[in-house]
Amino acid sequence: MDKKTQRKLIALLFIGVLMGALDISIVGPAIPSIEKALEIGTRYSGWIFSIYILFNLMGISLFARLSDIYGRRNIYVIALSVFALGSVIVSLTQNFPWLLTGRAIQGLGASGIFPVASALVGDMFPPEKRGRILGTIGAVFGLAFLIGPFIAGVLLKYFLWNSLFFINLPVAAFLIYFSFRILPSKSPAKVSRIDWSGIIFLGLTLAGFTLGINNIEADNLHSLLSLAVSLPLAVSVFAFILLIFSEKKNTSPIIKFSFFKNNQIVIAGILAVVTGLVQACFVFIPKFVVGNFNVEPSTASFMLTPFVLATALGSPVFGRMIDKTGVKPVILIALILLSSGFVFLAFTGTSLFLYYLSGVLVGLGSSVLSGSSLRYIMLNNTAAEDRAVSQGMLTIFISIGQLTGSALTGILLALNKNSFSLIFNGISILLFLMIFVSLRLKNGKLMSKSQ
Repeated sequence: MDKKTQRKLIALLFIGVLMGALDISIVGPAIPSIEKALEIGTRYSGWIFSIYILFNLMGISLFARLSDIYGRRNIYVIALSVFALGSVIVSLTQNFPWLLTGRAIQGLGASGIFPVASALVGDMFPPEKRGRILGTIGAVFGLAFLIGPFIAGVLLKYFLWNSLFFINLPVAAFLIYFSFRILPSKSPAKVSRIDWSGIIFLGLTLAGFTLGINNIEADNLHSLLSLAVSLPLAVSVFAFILLIFSEKKNTSPIIKFSFFKNNQIVIAGILAVVTGLVQACFVFIPKFVVGNFNVEPSTASFMLTPFVLATALGSPVFGRMIDKTGVKPVILIALILLSSGFVFLAFTGTSLFLYYLSGVLVGLGSSVLSGSSLRYIMLNNTAAEDRAVSQGMLTIFISIGQLTGSALTGILLALNKNSFSLIFNGISILLFLMIFVSLRLKNGKLMSKSQ
């Protein structure tokens, strides 16, 4: 593959992931308009986010395995098409049930975009270039949170909220067209069947967990004992037990528990959950800024710029470092930066200097864990036919951390609105402990599948 085709491939994957990521950040500013247009309350509007995440989680393993069997291009195109269909439904809807239906379909389509894109990097590029490319793609998420609210603000000033989803259609059409022209059609895998029982049990596990966590009432701890919380969580535990038995007997499982015999993959999974916890905490930082510096919410969003810029700039830089030095030293640097950043956040007080310094440190550290490093570990410790599945598993771990972190942070803030210092210090301690966990990572530029 020549350099020109490589650049086109990277651009194609970059834009696809950006489209999926934008549909998380771009919705926030539109929530008041959607609530007014569809006559729904704040209690239910949260499902506009939750149902997207739920179906995203449920579809990851399915699309990942399908791409292993039927080829990356075919499944990438189908994922983009499903996402576009969901965008059409959301754009045209006039009631809440259809809005949720469209968001669910969007989430399902998005679940096939990022894992397949990461697997394509493993298929199409040599190991010494993967860190840099994954870092570039990883920067998409920081970029999405930077430009998403701005795009939403501009469109909402001149158009109705539906316009936020109409813009997905020409982008999806562009991506589908060039996917047929650029992406390889041949399947890299030796897998010949789909593990439907595993997909169903995994879907029930994730659905039960997501529903249970989202039904916890932050201001009412007794809700933990309610059927709305306990029943979905019980279903999740039971389905997970069935998943374990099912996957051990299956010849082509969607989750290979044998992966976890590799301590590098186990460490990557632990770090992925912690990464999700950190990302969930980041969602509450605007609320911290509003209360701590007594500013308007719009000003608080602007004050997140150091976090987002540092994330966007750090991803490709640290990606190149991984290619040159290996993943271990870069992850250790990231954990030190993140831990220090949250310590400064905890002791910010009214100091803008400390706040912005913490923003840079947290952003740089997040760019490593959210970007290329963990995916680099997974790519270099799994066979070609398992690349998409391993990337999907990593995304699931991060999402579980996000859901858990969001629930715990919400509960702590409901009990005491001044709990930010406790939260930030707790995360800092957790990140510091991860330094010792990461010391067991293998050093060097590459990690073989035998390690």
